[in-house]
This record gives sequence, structure tokens and C-alpha cells, in this order.
Amino acid sequence: MKIETICPAKVNLFLAVGPPDVSGMHPLRTVFQAISLADRLVIEDSPTGQDELICNWPGMPENNTLTKALRLLRELIPVPRLRMTLTKSIPAESGMGGGSSNAAGLLRCLQAINPGWIPDFVAHSVAAAVGADVPFFLTGGCARGEGYGERITALPDGEPRWFVVIRPDEGVSTPAAYRALDAMDREWRDYPPDPWTGLFNDFERVAPCMCGEIAERLQVHGAEGALLSGSGSAVFGWFSSEGEAAQALGALQNENLGDLWLARTLTREESLWTTW
Repeated sequence: MKIETICPAKVNLFLAVGPPDVSGMHPLRTVFQAISLADRLVIEDSPTGQDELICNWPGMPENNTLTKALRLLRELIPVPRLRMTLTKSIPAESGMGGGSSNAAGLLRCLQAINPGWIPDFVAHSVAAAVGADVPFFLTGGCARGEGYGERITALPDGEPRWFVVIRPDEGVSTPAAYRALDAMDREWRDYPPDPWTGLFNDFERVAPCMCGEIAERLQVHGAEGALLSGSGSAVFGWFSSEGEAAQALGALQNENLGDLWLARTLTREESLWTTW
């Protein structure tokens, strides 16, 4: 057995955070969009009889979203020992869901091996237990998220759009961002009619100043909209064409804003790509 899948990053076109409820968790209203910046995950039978995780990122903790998803899944069904080879491209503490996408990628691979082995409701329950963004990556494409992020409604694939994504040197701790947001009075916004023209993210209120500067620079260089993704610190600007995005990327590379990527929207089919 050997199977490979893409683990795409996401951006949030809209993200409104409600006040914490009695459980201490924050209900969300968000619109996710999968993009072509992606990790790759290969799953194989373990030749050693033990689980193995091989990763090109030296900062990968021993306890991570992959090991958590595997542990939770084994509480429900038997899963053989696996060798997991993960090639990371999505930066940490960026708000683009890299770890969440990895966990969903593992679940999708295991479902693909034997379609009847892991029912969708089992995969979804494990995904929601791993993290708020994980259920989205089982759906991919563009989708609305509600509840704590676990209630996903697929939205139609739109016209292709291109992105310049910039992750400044300073990362953002998601728990710290929530704490800072809870110290503020704010309205819990409802969804806009069109998220592409109503870009909004509550976490911009508490993001590092550099993130606001990056959004301004993206718009100076022609972005039709620019926004923090998730709790940050990555900021994306969207463009109608690859040429416009590439031109902006070239100009922004000289401004020492952080790491930069050129990316595009992924359709649902593209964002769930898996191959034997």
C-alpha cells in the first residue's frame, strides 16, 4: 500500500468570532478557500511494525495533528501501523491551516484505501476532535464554516483567482490571539452577500502591526483585496490574473516583508487530489 495526497493551505475570506460560550469555546462564522500552496503526504505500510513520521521540517513536534488523528481513529477502528512521509511547504503560525490540512489528508488517504472502512461520519468526528479547521479540509474547495468550524457547507467553485501570500517573520499564537480578541467589545458579524467583496477578519484587530502594513503594500501593488488569514500572521492579496499577481510578487520581493508565495484558488476536486 502506498498512497499520496495534497494537503492544501486555506485562507479565510470572512472570519467573524463570536463571544465564548459556556464551554469556553468561540463560535465562528467563516468562509474558507483552499489554495495551491500545499504540503504533500505519502502513506505506506510501516516496514518496521511501528508508526513512523518522516518530515522535512525539523520543528515538527512529536505530538502533532497526524499522530493525534491516528490515535483518535484507532479508538474507533483498527488501523495498521503506518509510515507517513510529510513534505511541508505551509509555514507554521500563519493562519493557513497546515497542521489541520495534514490531519485531514491522513483521514482522506485512509478512506481512499478502503471506501467502506472509515464512514464519513467517523472521519468527520475525528477531524472535529483534532481541530476546528480540520473538517473543512475533508470538503475542500470553497466552503462556509459554522459552529466551532465543524459545520461545513460546500459552496460552488468560483472563477480562478490568484494570490500573493506573505508570512512575516513574526508568527501568531492562536490562543493568544483569542485572548486578545476577548478583551475587546465587538459585534459578531453575519456573512456578507459576497465574501470576495466583503473581506473581513476579526483577528485583524489584534494582529501584529506588520500584518496591516503588508495588506496595505499588497493593495498598493494592485491587489483587489487583502486580508489576514485565520489568526495570522500570513496576509493574502487576491488578483484577477496570474500575470498581475506575478508582477506584484516580483515588486514585493524587494520590500523585506517576509516569505512570499504565488498561489491560486483550488477547486474542490483539485484540493482533494489523491493518487495511488
